[in-house]
Formats: sequence, C-alpha cells, structure tokens
Amino acid sequence: MNEFINLFNSSDPEQVSTSVKLLLLLTVLSVAPGILILMTCFTSIVIVLSFVRTSLATQSMPPNQVLLGLALFMTFFIMAPTFSDINDQALTPLLNNEIGLEEAYGKAEMPIKEFMSKHTRQKDLALFMNYANMEQPESLEDIPLTTMVPAYAISELKTAFQIGFMVFIPFLIIDMVVASVLMAMGMMMLPPVIISLPFKILLFVLVDGWYLIVKSLLQSY
Repeated sequence: MNEFINLFNSSDPEQVSTSVKLLLLLTVLSVAPGILILMTCFTSIVIVLSFVRTSLATQSMPPNQVLLGLALFMTFFIMAPTFSDINDQALTPLLNNEIGLEEAYGKAEMPIKEFMSKHTRQKDLALFMNYANMEQPESLEDIPLTTMVPAYAISELKTAFQIGFMVFIPFLIIDMVVASVLMAMGMMMLPPVIISLPFKILLFVLVDGWYLIVKSLLQSY
C-alpha cells in the first residue's frame, strides 16, 4: 500500500508517467458504465430485447441477466472494430510513451465519433448544436462529444422504439384474435393472455424469432 502511495508522490519522471496512466485507467473504469450505455449500441439492443419479452408477455422470461448479458456481448461484437481502432491509435501509443495524454484523448475520440455519426440523425444533432449556439462544423472533429453523445442517444432510442413497434404488431394481432374468440364463446371471465401466450410462443419459435431479432440488430449497424 505504501509503495502505491509513494508512486504518486515520486518525482521520478518514469514513475510519474506510470502514476498518470494508473489515474487515467481508474478514471476510465469509473465512467465505463456511462460510456457503455450512451456511446455504444448497448442501449438500442437492450431496449429491443426488452420489447420482445414484453410483447411475448412471458413476464421474467428470459431473465434480466440473460437479456443484459446478450446485449453486452452483442455490443462487444458490434463495437469490436471501433475498440480496436481506439487501442491501435490511442491506447497502445500512450502506454508505449509515444504520444501524450491529450493527443491520445484526441485520437481516441475519432473512432467513436465516426461510429456515432453514422447512426445519429442530423435533426437530433442540430437540436443540441442550435441550443449551444454552435456554428456549422466543417468536419467531424469540430463536433464535441458533449453534443454528439446526447444526439446519438436519442437517435438510438427512436430506432429501438421503431423496431419494438414492429415486434409488437404480430403479437398484438394474436391477442386481439384470441380475445374476440373468447368473447364470441361467452368466456369473458377467462383472461385472453392465458390462451394467447402459447400461440405467441409457438409463432415466435416457428419463425425463429431470436435469430430474426438479432439479425435485424446486427444489420442495423
């Protein structure tokens, strides 16, 4: 413990450089949840998967842990090229003392900005830029992350809800048909969801629903 404290109090340039790297690592780890949620495709994926479970009306099946785990690993899969660029352009040169901390930050911004810009609507980006009274940017480098991140987040929310709406439609039709049949048979006291649930699960299995949902999410990126 004392060695760790002395590392930050040292005047040796090499040890000071190590201290900065450790401080940078701790900072990144502290904001990692926010980075994962708002600067990657995690938000859109987990919302769509939640819509699937809600439309099936299977309560807690699949469990939250399964949905979050699937969303997490799909995020890593989709974001792998971006993370690789950040590692090659910023993290590795910084750890090898080839570039400074400020330059590394600038180099790390570009890959994530390029990813977010591809999936951000200009209308959403203009909303935040106009609110901040920013001038028309000449390039992607001129757009700060404080503007890009919220614009990307609300764009992802709209996309996720659009997919969720399309997922709901076939299951809603099944619920309506079952409810109409039960009313015609005079079985108004029987909850339609009890009868429609097996049919919804059967339909989802027959069309290979999880494959189609995951395929749609992957193709959207």
